[in-house]
Amino acid sequence: DIIPQPLLDQYLSMTDPARAQTVDTEIAKHCAYSLPGVALTLGRQNWHCLKDTYETLASDVQWKVRRTLAFSIHELAVILGDQLTAADLVPIFNGFLKDLDEVRIGVLKHLYDFLKLLHADKRREYLYQLQEFVVTDNSRNWRFRYELAEYVILL
Repeated sequence: DIIPQPLLDQYLSMTDPARAQTVDTEIAKHCAYSLPGVALTLGRQNWHCLKDTYETLASDVQWKVRRTLAFSIHELAVILGDQLTAADLVPIFNGFLKDLDEVRIGVLKHLYDFLKLLHADKRREYLYQLQEFVVTDNSRNWRFRYELAEYVILL
């Protein structure tokens, strides 16, 4: 009742690989970019409508799609609340932590924002994983280490 069903169906079909080949190669990235807005419109009670689409986008072969999601995962966590975040977003967050540097930087820039939404016991688990951020794909990537230093202060 919140948005017309055909519009939601059209949005959900944006992750179809056939569409990416025939309509627009960037369609999945656009879908990922607008996902927090769609989730906010639908509300947490309708997250089940978007969950599969989110998981599909989070495992997309294009790193730009995953990067877009990594930069907005903290916003989605605010929308979904702590229970859905712990159940559905934490596994994806953990996957982003092990992704390419281009994706990991999105998680790193909003690490504090995401972790503050988790329960204290879950937060403590991530303290041991901070050392993994020091290892990068490119050892000359000083900006990544600089970002880590800036955000560890907040933690």
